[in-house]
Amino acid sequence: MVSLSQSSILGCGQTTGLLGLGRSRSLAVTRRSGLVVRCSGVARRGSLAMENASESNGSAAASVVDVKSAVGGGVQDVYGEDRATEEQHVTPWAVSVASGYSLLRDPHHNKGLAFNEKERDAHYLRGLLPPAVVSQDLQERKIMHSLRHYKVPLQRYMALMDLQERNERLFYKLLIDHVEELLPVVYTPTVGLACQKYGAIFRRPQGLFISLKEKGKILEVLRNWPEKRIQVIVVTDGERILGLGDLGCQGMGIPVGKLSLYTALGGLRPSACLPITIDVGTNNEQLLKDEFYIGLRQRRATGQEYLELLDEFMSAVKQNYGEKVLIQFEDFANHNAFTLLDRYSRSHLVFNDDIQGTASVVLAGVVAALKLVGGTLAEHTFLFLGAGEAGTGIAELIALEMSKQTKAPLEESRKKIWLVDSKGLIVDSRKDSLQHFKKPWAHEHEPVKNLLDAVKAIKPTVLIGSSGVGRTFTQEVVEAMASFNEKPLILALSNPTSQSECTAEQAYTWSKGRAIFASGSPFDPVEYEGKVFVPGQANNAYIFPGFGLGLVMCGAIRVHDDMLLAASEALAQQVTQEHYDKGLIYPPFTNIRKISAHIAANVAAKAYELGLASHLPRPENLVEYAESCMYTPLYRNYR
Repeated sequence: MVSLSQSSILGCGQTTGLLGLGRSRSLAVTRRSGLVVRCSGVARRGSLAMENASESNGSAAASVVDVKSAVGGGVQDVYGEDRATEEQHVTPWAVSVASGYSLLRDPHHNKGLAFNEKERDAHYLRGLLPPAVVSQDLQERKIMHSLRHYKVPLQRYMALMDLQERNERLFYKLLIDHVEELLPVVYTPTVGLACQKYGAIFRRPQGLFISLKEKGKILEVLRNWPEKRIQVIVVTDGERILGLGDLGCQGMGIPVGKLSLYTALGGLRPSACLPITIDVGTNNEQLLKDEFYIGLRQRRATGQEYLELLDEFMSAVKQNYGEKVLIQFEDFANHNAFTLLDRYSRSHLVFNDDIQGTASVVLAGVVAALKLVGGTLAEHTFLFLGAGEAGTGIAELIALEMSKQTKAPLEESRKKIWLVDSKGLIVDSRKDSLQHFKKPWAHEHEPVKNLLDAVKAIKPTVLIGSSGVGRTFTQEVVEAMASFNEKPLILALSNPTSQSECTAEQAYTWSKGRAIFASGSPFDPVEYEGKVFVPGQANNAYIFPGFGLGLVMCGAIRVHDDMLLAASEALAQQVTQEHYDKGLIYPPFTNIRKISAHIAANVAAKAYELGLASHLPRPENLVEYAESCMYTPLYRNYR
């Protein structure tokens, strides 16, 4: 029996009321396997939560962890996870207690066979693990060996999700060290397939599901989540998942995947990230008839009912997590995406990756490509296939940067940018029938019904696809681009791979090796007439992790368009001559954490300049500060 005064465990003078104990009372704990006790932040309902308590021999069993001194077999926060991404003061009476079998079932602290001999004795793990003691590096090699034997991408995805639920730090070390190999598994294109099959492969909840059933109780639902210090929320309603359409509740795979990248690529703490799906039904008849579907079996709520639920959600988030929590909207349909961004951008710290993140990463690629094709941004003409949230978002940010460079009015800069939607070229004569977000792009021109005719009429130097429709950049279109451009810039951005407007091989072959090409999903290098071309990937993962880190580390209270321009500038600056020599307009993902630190620094600098940062004083070296804030997945020492 180990008896410690409550004040020594909780480290707080004012402890009256916790577990019904007075300040001078003591807490007795038996050190055996089975108990996990955590208290983080403010104790809920006036009590210290106890989970998995063992009833054997009539006593609670545990080993005690003093967060500050790590005495009594405790877990010391050597790598500062609780301080990562912003200076957070450790609550003096915060306590974690874990040992034995429960410790092996806790993904935040489990190290598997990496527990050393001393730790196995201190935490009652003898007999619960085989005798071998291995390093984290060996565990990493073993997992990668297993993953590479899977032939089906969805099997790799499921194996990685199982690892995340079993050993969080090993999962993130794997993802950081093998980012180029594993990014297509945890993110596009494999995550799209995972969402389609989510009901069948669902095992354990990885985020919060808020449905119409919870209307009026959303604040209570948020409080059910075990982590209290949330800094980033990624939320979707599942209506427009990648290029796959309405997947309803099964869209949860997107917030889970995005937040994995926030940690791996941007360095935000896993415990500070919260994936949320808002389930208002689905219009996907196939899902409604699917016996394995896990969401509400009803048609989508719309109008006032939908907005009331979103209003309650946004209000509850601010009430529960404060003013500075970043809310990222993900894969909402066009008709809601613009409305929600406009509705909450003045009252919350909100960011839409489909509109703003895509725009920022594409602008960075275009700016970088200018060194290959020559000229300034204003000297080029842009043609988009697709006039949804991605297409119009990219167009607007390019126009903003163009206007900033030339000092010309925004309306003038927009005239260099043309959009084609399902009905043809967006022109002034169609203005009355256009959705509000398309109207700024309706220029004076005779009607044009298809993309090929638009290319021939407009003669763009840059062709950008955001249509979500595969193989729409046909041979005739690419050849037309190459006929009046020495180096046509072709960006086929739609995801997943099957929806890409053209492949890398098609772009290089049809342009006779002259195209500068990038895509939303990854393509392998292409050999054409003895030369190897390495296609770039205009992946949002370049931007949103560093962008989010920058907002969090400076305590930003709102997102401003100039911050997006700052992120684009930082990314474009990371492209070196070596990359240009290979035809790349984006840097390789192998350096993504360094890239994210530079993006975070630029974003934070702009926030301080605009007076939107609340963490004062401003750090002298923002890049070094960003790097110091990043979460590291290396195992901690357990004493």
